[in-house]
Amino acid sequence: MYTSIERQRGLGWFGMLLVFGVIGFLAVVVVKVGPLYMNHGTVLRVVKGVADNPDFANADAGEIKKTLERRWDIDYINQIDDKDIKIKRTAKGRVLAYDYEARVNLFYNVFVVVHFKDEHPMKPGAGSVDGG
Repeated sequence: MYTSIERQRGLGWFGMLLVFGVIGFLAVVVVKVGPLYMNHGTVLRVVKGVADNPDFANADAGEIKKTLERRWDIDYINQIDDKDIKIKRTAKGRVLAYDYEARVNLFYNVFVVVHFKDEHPMKPGAGSVDGG
């Protein structure tokens, strides 16, 4: 006579379907959301590059925003706009900040929204009032 332990053979069809469904859903989320984070990496690289460039230490906000937009156009970044960029003055100098949301359609009417926000201090240039 078989006991219950000897009759157990593993995952049933329903359990297997559930496991593959969860794995498939997670794969769709990763494939859809992954490019948002890759684009954010490019945004971060460009913002840091402009903030670390002493040529922009005394530049006006419009010039900085046009430079950022040109660099984002080259890299095909369309999740962020010039209105999402702020140049702030702090006690330590100027800060280049951004705050934006990126969204992607997951399926049907379900969207994933990711919020990105960061600040980078701008390097003062030669003869700058900010300590350069």
